[in-house]
Amino acid sequence: MAEITDIAPQVKDKERCNIYVDGRFYCGLKLETAIKYRLKAGQHIELSVLDEIQLENEKSQALDKAMTHLTHSMKTEKEMRDFLKKKGYVEAVADHVCGKLKEYALLDDAEYSRRYIESAGKTKGKRLIAFELKKRGVSQECIEEALSGMPEEDGAAAAVLQKYMRGKEFTKENLSKAFRHLMSKGFDYEAAKSALASLGADEEE
Repeated sequence: MAEITDIAPQVKDKERCNIYVDGRFYCGLKLETAIKYRLKAGQHIELSVLDEIQLENEKSQALDKAMTHLTHSMKTEKEMRDFLKKKGYVEAVADHVCGKLKEYALLDDAEYSRRYIESAGKTKGKRLIAFELKKRGVSQECIEEALSGMPEEDGAAAAVLQKYMRGKEFTKENLSKAFRHLMSKGFDYEAAKSALASLGADEEE
């Protein structure tokens, strides 16, 4: 059984408090909830009980915060869970919120990936896009499915190259830098070579 070692008011929200268990931050609760359940420092309690208290009393507020967070931009499930964790919500609450958001079609990693590719695909290659989606917590299966519908990279690579070479001379050094620039943007070797050829150049490094 764990021990509540401290209950401290939150700095940014005086109506909420932070619950510390065994000397470490565990979760956030509304002050009225902590008072309702007579939580206090020195009290021994099962962590599952704390989880249930937060789930039953704060799931609506957590869902409201999550939906407000989504008004700025779409989020992956991992990004949403990270947001809720940062706000002090336990995993049970995050499970409830993410489940509801999926029901409302507001949380969908597959749709997120497709939209991300529509935007990023104009300036980045598949390798970099796959890396960035994986970093955002999207599954490999979901990434591969989304990338399968992505147009060939040649057109985007050529557009990125033209912008990069604007105002630069077609020297061997500049073309080598341009090739490396395309590779750093996630374009594959063939797309980078094709883009250089479209400008009448054929340099690698």
